[in-house]
Amino acid sequence: HLNVTRFAVLDVAIFNRPTRVDSEQLIPLIQELSKLNDINVVLNGPIRSMNRTRTPSQQMIEADWVSDLEGGTLYMIHAPWSDFTEFGQKKPVYISMVRDPIDRIIEDYYERRSTIRRAIYRHIYPGRPQRTDNWYRQSFNECVRSGDPECQYLPGSIIDYVEDFKRQSLFFCGNHINCLPFNSPFAVQMAKRNVEKEYAVVGTWEEKNITLTVLEKYVPKYFNHARFIYKLNKTSIKNRNRNNRKPKVDADVREMVRRNFTYEYEFYNFCKQRLYKQYLALQFEDNLK
Repeated sequence: HLNVTRFAVLDVAIFNRPTRVDSEQLIPLIQELSKLNDINVVLNGPIRSMNRTRTPSQQMIEADWVSDLEGGTLYMIHAPWSDFTEFGQKKPVYISMVRDPIDRIIEDYYERRSTIRRAIYRHIYPGRPQRTDNWYRQSFNECVRSGDPECQYLPGSIIDYVEDFKRQSLFFCGNHINCLPFNSPFAVQMAKRNVEKEYAVVGTWEEKNITLTVLEKYVPKYFNHARFIYKLNKTSIKNRNRNNRKPKVDADVREMVRRNFTYEYEFYNFCKQRLYKQYLALQFEDNLK
């Protein structure tokens, strides 16, 4: 289905955003749209955990909490998709974003090494051993070429050397244990199925105009006038989490890493193709008018 918004029964939208997909740029835009479209924006919910998946009890707490939100609320979280009907609640509208898988992990790699992150860690854990200067200075190229465990993305792995969110598909697959193995064909098939049946829109900031057009037309209650407001404010809409330190990654390094992200790319490309189909359907409708 290209338009599943009509299947949602609960008058609430959930934007479960993966990490490092540039969704931070959407937050100020959504806050501006909330004034224009008379919607509520909620950034914090009852579960403050950043674990990769949520337990059934956590999902139930969140489903009950979301179901009590005022109609016309957009709730933004970093968490996998959850089937509200399993917990006796009505379906909300789901939207999300994706990004090139390798661009995500490169940004995540340098974000872990940002001076701000380093200062925060020192402040929170003053007595703990600190990473070495060499660790902070190491480039992504060096990390991959040296075989450093941090930059070995092993298909099928569940335990990570460094806690990260390289599994973009996990946010769409859900909280099942079979969603955890990295670059898993099962997880990606489940993620694709959920995108097709459960998500109104999965956009990408790499295609701003197409994404904003589709959001505006498929989820108008929350995104009406999105393109106009973005053009009006785009100089002030910047990625608030952007880490300026991002040296060039060599083509051969990207290729080495990409070999282990085959299914993750399959999922990413699937989401983009669906977005393009939604956009083309709108152009077709316009031509019929």
